[in-house]
Formats: sequence, structure tokens, C-alpha cells
Amino acid sequence: MKRAVLLLSISVLATVILIFVRQAEAQQPAKNVPVIGMLHPGSPSVYAPQHEAFEQGLRELGYVVGQSILIEYRYDVNRQPELVAELVGLKVDVIVVIGTRPTKVVNETTNTIPIVVASAGDLVGAGLVASLAKPGGNITGSTNIDADFSAKRLELLKEAFPKLSRVAFYSWEGNRGDQAELRETLAAAQPLGVRIQSLEIKDPSQIPDAFAAMTKQRAEALIITNNAFNLRHLRPVLELAAKNRLPTMCGRSQFVANGCLISYAASRLDSFRRAAYFVDKILKGAKPADLPVERPTKFELVINLKTAKALGLTIPPEVLFRADKVIK
Repeated sequence: MKRAVLLLSISVLATVILIFVRQAEAQQPAKNVPVIGMLHPGSPSVYAPQHEAFEQGLRELGYVVGQSILIEYRYDVNRQPELVAELVGLKVDVIVVIGTRPTKVVNETTNTIPIVVASAGDLVGAGLVASLAKPGGNITGSTNIDADFSAKRLELLKEAFPKLSRVAFYSWEGNRGDQAELRETLAAAQPLGVRIQSLEIKDPSQIPDAFAAMTKQRAEALIITNNAFNLRHLRPVLELAAKNRLPTMCGRSQFVANGCLISYAASRLDSFRRAAYFVDKILKGAKPADLPVERPTKFELVINLKTAKALGLTIPPEVLFRADKVIK
């Protein structure tokens, strides 16, 4: 009898121990969960839609963010070297980056951690990859060359405002992508009978002077290039454009959401969803050097009718009909 009780006690004790062990295991973080580092040149609020697109892409591939994959977000255009060092110190499995300059910062910090570019300018021209088909090194992802869309943007402005003859081109001084876009815009301008006034800005304090120059040259519309500088200082530019009743063409749909009149550009949300594909391939053993860099395949024409109304402008129905999104 005593022996039976002893055996029963041992069995109960073993069961209790097993339950505690399983509970402890359940409370422990899963082993070998991949960690993705993401470096942004702006604030969380600015990039919230892109975050959601990236995480959606991961979910479509079967990942559960926070469980089967972790993401370490870092923001701040002025602390990029420090933030990259943090991500490298965390030994993340992949670093996802936005923009050509931030990609350079990451590349200068690590040549072992794979880098996925969610969206950037000319990666080949910047010397970051050998070619689109065979990038080499530890960088792959998507390249978005705004110069490719320059002629189309000017054509759309001319379609929206047929009498247009003088257009100001507002860019960030020294930006390689902006310089290429200006060349393409100038080439497209002559057949359309449009004169381009180039205005390069390197400091926000120059913005009022730039608009004074536009007024002097009687600019009738304004092209705002797509870069981190213009994104950070967009508000004063759009306020002065509104004050001077200048219709604006921008290189990113996000600018239109903030008051720009029209944008024609590659879909950044689509690029961020596509970044998840590259991350998945790398986590499954692919090397960035063997993953061709992609060009965008989805483009968006976005029009802000609120801005048009505030400027007293009417967008022709045929242009509105072609828009992928209209903000009312």
C-alpha cells in the first residue's frame, strides 16, 4: 500500500514538474526568430503607411510580426550612423533601408548583414550595386529613378493646364537624382513649348528667395522633386505655392496627401510590400548578390481636388478620369 502511494506521489510530482516545464517553455521567446532592422530617414508618423505595407507583405508570406519575425525600427535622418551601429550591434538578420544616402551609410557600416532597399534612387549610378541584374555585394531591393518619370510629369502638367508655358523646377542642391530629373525635364520641355526655371535649394532659409525668383520669372507651375530634404521642408514650400497660386507637381503621392496638387510616381507602398519578398528570400538562404534589383511596376497618378479648389483651378475631366486616386 505504501509503495503504491509512493509511486502515485512520484507520478503526480512528475506530472506537476512537466506542467511547469511546459509553462516555462511557453513563456520563453522562441529561438531563432529572425530580427529585421528598418532604418527610416523620417518620423514614425510619416512612414506609418509604408510600415503597414511592409508588414502586410510579411503576413502574406506567412510571417506573424512579433512572433515568427521581429522588426527593430529606427528613425532620424541626423543620427543614421549611430542608429545603423545599433542595428549591427543587435546582430539583426537583415537591414531594410529607404533612400540612396541612408543605403550608403548602412553599406559603409556593414558588408556582412544583407541590405534590402525598400525604395531608393539610382543604385547603379551611386555605385551601390554592380548592375540591376547582378547586384553583387550585400545589397538588393528596389530602385526608383525619378528621372524616368520626368517627361510624364511635365506632360501631365501641360494636359491639366494647356496654356502653361513657364514652369519652375524646385530641387535639392547636389542631389544626384534631382540633377538627372532636371536634365530629363529640360529635354521634355522644348517639344511641349515650356520654359523651365531651375531653382536649387540647400538650406530651408533659401525657400523665400526661391519663390521671389519664381515670381520675378512669372512661373505658372512648380515641380517639386522627390527627396528627403523636400519631404522634411514640404510645408513652407506648399504654403508659399498656395500664396502665389502655383499648381504643384510632386514626385511622391505622400506629398499630395500633404497639399501638393498632382503627383505621378511609382507606388511606394507597392515597393515596401515587395521589400518583404526580398527579406523572405534572404531568410531562406538566398544571397543579395544573386537577387536582381527591381524597378517599379506599379505607378500612380494622384490629384488633390481640395488644393485645386483652394487655388481656384479646374482639372480637366480627362485628366481626372486617369487618376488612380483623387483626394476630395
